[in-house]
Amino acid sequence: MKNSIKRFGYRVKRVRNKVRGTQDRPRLSVYRGHKHIYAQIINDIEGITLTSASTLSPELKGKLSFTDNILAAEFVGDLIAKKAVEKGLKRIVFDRRGYEYTGKIKALADAARKKGLEF
Repeated sequence: MKNSIKRFGYRVKRVRNKVRGTQDRPRLSVYRGHKHIYAQIINDIEGITLTSASTLSPELKGKLSFTDNILAAEFVGDLIAKKAVEKGLKRIVFDRRGYEYTGKIKALADAARKKGLEF
């Protein structure tokens, strides 16, 4: 188990070395827990979170019967994109952390693209 956690940490570092959020193109960071999915848009230059969404957000709290599936990831992608567009953010950089670009991560990214985010 320790080796898999270590390898995941290396993948996270490798992705983060290539992906930086700026004022013009903030970073959309995704975290996939066992029960919930979290996404936040971050400006790394100033070190602030511009907006965030998760399956625990009040907007999604009653809509979801399951919070750890692809449908939930799509709802989170829609919500984060809606919040970003309201703040005037269109172009972002996608940070998938160490996760593969399949399943929930891909569903969240596709839903965010459909709602108007460009990455």
